[in-house]
Amino acid sequence: MSKIKARKGAPYARILGVGGYRPVRVVPNEVILETIDSSDEWIRSRSGIETRHWANDEETVAAMSVEAAGKAIADAGIPAERIGAVVVSTVSHFSQTPAIATEIADKLGTDRAAAFDISAGCAGFGYGLTLAKGMVVEGSAEYVVVIGVERLSDLTDLEDRATAFLFGDGAGAVVVGPSDEPHIGPTVWGSEGDKAETIKQTVPWNAYRVGDASQLPLDDQGNIRFPAITQEGQAVFRWAVFEMAKVAQQALDAAGITVNDLDVFIPHQANVRIIDSMVKTLKLPEHVTVARDIRTTGNTSAASIPLAMERLLATGEAKSGDTALVIGFGAGLVYAATVVTLP
Repeated sequence: MSKIKARKGAPYARILGVGGYRPVRVVPNEVILETIDSSDEWIRSRSGIETRHWANDEETVAAMSVEAAGKAIADAGIPAERIGAVVVSTVSHFSQTPAIATEIADKLGTDRAAAFDISAGCAGFGYGLTLAKGMVVEGSAEYVVVIGVERLSDLTDLEDRATAFLFGDGAGAVVVGPSDEPHIGPTVWGSEGDKAETIKQTVPWNAYRVGDASQLPLDDQGNIRFPAITQEGQAVFRWAVFEMAKVAQQALDAAGITVNDLDVFIPHQANVRIIDSMVKTLKLPEHVTVARDIRTTGNTSAASIPLAMERLLATGEAKSGDTALVIGFGAGLVYAATVVTLP
């Protein structure tokens, strides 16, 4: 017989508050066209993107996270000292250690909260939300802050016609806490590592230790270029359109609801054509509000779902208590989908 005593938390968990931060600088397609041979019409038709936000030197991963999380904590109406854990999903914090979450937890004023980073690309918010739900129900934290944050402008190759227009910067955050009723459904998540090459960093960091410039990307002047994110656009598009609609349906089934019970659909903001295809495949009713934040925010990877959620609530397109299907998918390839009640 086990001698270990179990600790029990809340019966269920829910999202209690949401916050977002978009950098001050707004970058229209015209700026992107200075370095690639394309057109505003082509970018809009292929991705739906009209503008994106790029961070300045002061808008660091930590700074944007603190802003977004601070708003989420205020929205939840709890003191920061009661935050038991801070989970940060990002692929654009460039220090291997320590985790940026520890700095964020300190700046938020938590009382020595557990803090760690996760790397799950565009599915990172869903991964973090699942971990937060588990912590609240298991009892290891009463309240958890989940942050998705990216400075993808640092990892964008502005001369790559296939990706230069895609990425933006920003941070989105939620507070997850106790609930007497289920307001975060079961998560359907997974990975397909055999497709890892379809979205990746061009060069691993350790390649720069070798000192052999012939193994590194160079610009036209022979200077070593910084790593960037690259992807096989058509392969990613087909995977997202055909496979992720299946995952979204599985999340609905796991939550015990149908598309007719939905009020809101918040997919990862990767591409408007992917979003529209998923809406069609899922046969979403007209009454369902669909997030298309990508038009003015671009693809912000782990930040895209909480940023889209925050905007829908702020504009009144969605309201507190609405039932929303959220799904993230990207590099790995990884994915995570669940049904939530909006705060």
